[in-house]
Amino acid sequence: MKNFKAVIYVLAGAISYGLLATIVKYANGLGIGTSALTFWQFFIGFIFLLFLDLIWKKRRGEKKVIVSFRSKSRLVFWGTSLGLTTTLYYLSIQYIPVSVGIILLMQSIWISLIVEIVVHKKRPTTAKIIGVIIVLIGTVLATNIFETELNISVKGLLLGLGAGASYTLSLFASSSVALDVPSHLRSKYLVLGGLILVVLFWNIHIVEQMSAVSLYWGIMIGIFGTILPPLLFTKGIPQVGISLGNIFASLEIPVSILSAVIILNESVHTIQWGGIILILFAIVLINKQEKPR
Repeated sequence: MKNFKAVIYVLAGAISYGLLATIVKYANGLGIGTSALTFWQFFIGFIFLLFLDLIWKKRRGEKKVIVSFRSKSRLVFWGTSLGLTTTLYYLSIQYIPVSVGIILLMQSIWISLIVEIVVHKKRPTTAKIIGVIIVLIGTVLATNIFETELNISVKGLLLGLGAGASYTLSLFASSSVALDVPSHLRSKYLVLGGLILVVLFWNIHIVEQMSAVSLYWGIMIGIFGTILPPLLFTKGIPQVGISLGNIFASLEIPVSILSAVIILNESVHTIQWGGIILILFAIVLINKQEKPR
């Protein structure tokens, strides 16, 4: 029962992430600017983490945790990748369908493998190599780039691939930087880094697009993108393990695509569903032999 609850936590976190792009694109269709939405997402997330830190200290009577300036600065620096990933991803879906955007974001699967080889000098397993090849084949099918009648924006593709590369840095930051710092404090400084990047990137546009309506949608995006998933994953993944956690979290892909089909009326062809299934299979193949850390 305990593991079942953990699985539900991970699945709920994946569903939350999966709904995010559709909510953002729907809000864009109502005339709400991406800059304000992105700002509110990180600002609300950071404020929530501040209050969460205070609540945990009071409830548990914890002594004040001293985090070194070096650890704080490293977390904030690497946290900028969170803001960059979100910004590039939200920009990409303005030019391409959400169903294509999420596939491009998931190119972090093979980009992470390259980083692992170059940075950690770690030889990939045969299963990983095969998995990456399947991901690339699945991507070609899922994006349906050979469809003659399909007119996909090159700018949107580049932004989506940029989001995938930045997402790889986000994963590295979440799993490798300042691991001696408690997870809720790490999240706080990582999100602060993301907030700083968003403010620097959008600057005056945030003020120009700020409104009560943008705050309403920003709260929703903050809940689904910055508050719920980290809490759910932090609670569930340690119990189910990293490998199974990654497999369950891949539910984000079909949820994102289905929500775009239902809410945004995007069309997904049979060949694209075939590519999506291949990518999901590759995620299982890559993660099934990984040992939980």
